[in-house]
Amino acid sequence: MTAKLIALVIPLGLDTFAVATALGMLSATPATRLRVSILFPTFEAAMPLIGLALGTPLGHAIGDSANYIAIAVLLAFGLYTLIGSEEREQRTIARLADARGTGALLLGLSISLDELAIGFTLGLLRFPAALAIALIALQAVILTQLGLRLGNRLSERLREAAERLAGVVLTALAIALLGEQLLS
Repeated sequence: MTAKLIALVIPLGLDTFAVATALGMLSATPATRLRVSILFPTFEAAMPLIGLALGTPLGHAIGDSANYIAIAVLLAFGLYTLIGSEEREQRTIARLADARGTGALLLGLSISLDELAIGFTLGLLRFPAALAIALIALQAVILTQLGLRLGNRLSERLREAAERLAGVVLTALAIALLGEQLLS
């Protein structure tokens, strides 16, 4: 179970790193860096809690079918990450750099939908919530700082590769979970 949990958290870290790196490429001001340093970890720790709150009771209610629904959610999100619009992401990043107040909150929600999906999946699969949230929050803090600091030194291709790798890992994990479910 720990390996599966880590496999769920790693793509979130790659995605966090990719977005933070893009902001770092924009030579974000110290105020923007501080705002992002608070916004990312806060939303990335809170959204899985919402997903867990939705997924856990549903998982208990529908029983073994929950595993297949969790796999479908994970697969859908992995594919969405793989084929996501680069143009849409660039607009979001540009808005994030300037967002304040309600706009920052809405953008925080939009960039943490993957954490919501993972939280839902964790709830359906009945994973330990405390460990999952701690790992997600820890990766968000570390990789946000790393991305912001290295962003202007890394290429756009590397940032895009990190995002694609997140999609590949999520998709592969969904396929592995499906294989495991079918064989059990």
